[in-house]
Amino acid sequence: MATDTHRAIEAVWRIESPRLIAGLTRLIRDVGTAEELAQDALVAALEQWPSEGVPKNPGAWLMTTAKRRAIDQIRRNETFKRKVEEVGRDLEESTPDIGEMVASDDGIGDDLLRLVFVACHPVLSTEARAALTLRLLGGLSTDEIARAFLVPEPTMAQRIVRAKKTLAKANVPFEVPQGEELAARLSSVLEVVYLIFNEGYSATAGDDWMRPALCEDALRLGRILARLAPREPEVHGLVALMEIQASRAAARTGPRGEPILLADQNRARWDQLLIRRGLAALERAEALIDGKPGPYVLQASIAACHARARRFEDTDWERIAWLYEHLAETTSSPVVELNRAVALSMAFGPETGLALLDQLMEFPSMQNYHLLPSVRGDFLMKLGRLAEARSEFERAASLTRNERERTLLLDRAAACTEPA
Repeated sequence: MATDTHRAIEAVWRIESPRLIAGLTRLIRDVGTAEELAQDALVAALEQWPSEGVPKNPGAWLMTTAKRRAIDQIRRNETFKRKVEEVGRDLEESTPDIGEMVASDDGIGDDLLRLVFVACHPVLSTEARAALTLRLLGGLSTDEIARAFLVPEPTMAQRIVRAKKTLAKANVPFEVPQGEELAARLSSVLEVVYLIFNEGYSATAGDDWMRPALCEDALRLGRILARLAPREPEVHGLVALMEIQASRAAARTGPRGEPILLADQNRARWDQLLIRRGLAALERAEALIDGKPGPYVLQASIAACHARARRFEDTDWERIAWLYEHLAETTSSPVVELNRAVALSMAFGPETGLALLDQLMEFPSMQNYHLLPSVRGDFLMKLGRLAEARSEFERAASLTRNERERTLLLDRAAACTEPA
């Protein structure tokens, strides 16, 4: 019975912790303290619910408990009167009505959106933003985040603590940015969510090709963001991209966890529900566009081309190459150009793709990027230049930090044997 209760508490915490921390941050204007108060409420639930039972509205119970502790803390603070003015109401009078206030759920959506922008503030490094987002909005423990990114738990704990201190020191406001600042800040938020998804979809290091739990966390965050910012086409574009890519998860690995490349995947194993959700999100994004589509809408359009092809041979590579050309104009990214080279090679032959790859070798950021020699090896293999292809695959294998990918690349190198 106690085990069932603890499982219920864990499930409630995953769902309610972002709302809880968001509401507390609005009250006390400090995300670090808000998280501590939320954790206090969790401890109280662990102490009381096994004996008293799970309340009918567990989220409201946690919010009520946490806000009462927040009020007690403010009362003890020397600047109690100033805090009362900031909050904008008499806390003494509001205490008996907290349950009613929580039940009304006023402003929770706005608070969540504010918390998203705080956790993904550009004052933090990309790694810190990702860790803090998973902690505050994903409801993950420090240990879970550390295991997801393959770093020791103390290292991840320090990263999260430093991030909260940085936010407090910078006096980051608990608000949704307005005007021209909104686009830049929203781009930072989407970057973090997609970074989390990509780390789950193609792990940069470790023994596993994929970490599905991270993909699920990113998808959940993206769906929440789409509800909170329904008029932003790039938000729906990112959700569409993640839904469609996630649909391939079951077909991307073999029975022993080995990678299966796109051309060899059994498309019957692609999740049609996720594909339909992704295509619907893409339609919503396209309906909101006023002008040129953004990078996430373009990437979702590329993913949709793959999703609509029943067989690998049916893929509209010319359209994909055209979309990558527009994406390259938007992002000026050599990685996008690398993907365009793949599309060009599929549409017009490996010589066309190889010519573009040779230009990319001049970029410093691509010197140690393992996918460049990997793709180059593939083109050379198709052209029958097997010795060169083998060298490229071996170089790619030496650059990757993922064991599954290294094995795949070495197997491809071994397959490049000159005919007798």
